[in-house]
Amino acid sequence: MAFHGNRPAWLDHVAPDSPEGIVAALSDLRGRTPIDEIADRAGLSRFAVSRALSGQTMPRLPTFLALIEALSLRLLDWLAAAAPIARLPSVAPAWAQLEAQRRAAYALPWTQAVLRALELSEYEHLPEHRTGWIARRIGVPDAVEQDCLDALSAGGQITWDGRHWRVSGSEALDTRRDRTLGIRNKRFWAQTGLEQLGAQSDGLFSYNVFSVSERDLERLRRLHLAYFRQLRSVVAESTPSERVVVANVQLFALDRGALGRPAETPDETEDAVAVTPATRDATNS
Repeated sequence: MAFHGNRPAWLDHVAPDSPEGIVAALSDLRGRTPIDEIADRAGLSRFAVSRALSGQTMPRLPTFLALIEALSLRLLDWLAAAAPIARLPSVAPAWAQLEAQRRAAYALPWTQAVLRALELSEYEHLPEHRTGWIARRIGVPDAVEQDCLDALSAGGQITWDGRHWRVSGSEALDTRRDRTLGIRNKRFWAQTGLEQLGAQSDGLFSYNVFSVSERDLERLRRLHLAYFRQLRSVVAESTPSERVVVANVQLFALDRGALGRPAETPDETEDAVAVTPATRDATNS
């Protein structure tokens, strides 16, 4: 459950280590992602993915782990939930780096935007790194740019090649490990959205207050989750990197009552939606 954040509903009906449990776990992560897309991400054939997701065959461990990474972009988090990292020495260094990245994201939320700016084609084509270029691009003080670069370098997320900072690659970050800090980051990016709105940004800001049946509210909740997953899929495959963008996605009830099953919230990495070379995104929704 550490991986999911909340107990998945399917655990009430099947054991996680049973064939049915494996199918349920993979299906839960899949959402509505097309099989062709999953196969491409995992480096597997469409036939192998289809058989694993339908339960026609039990995937071998390498195939199963490839599917976990392709469907969640959080294989390290899954491994850490499955067994103590101390018993997995081959991934311990990567896990330590991931934890350092989380600490940077908590302490300095702007690190995620700075990372994305370093991936921009325009930055890569600069003759050399220019202090303040990133700050002006994303609208922060020069001091914030430098603090973020220092934190990202210390966490191994970026390296200096003598002329530019280069993104080293990272797993998708999951801030659900500390709910209080995760909420703080959500509030940070929500406040950033308010500031953009107040500055009459040309971004998309929409709302709709409505009454709806419980049945249709569930339909809307699932559409909300499907949109979020699809957004991440588009980001993961997008090239070249030309813009730094934030997506704040919200759906909440004003009256009493839960908004569906909390286990299915698309809580997945660190703040809103950003991009890294391998995963090309970071979220906490």
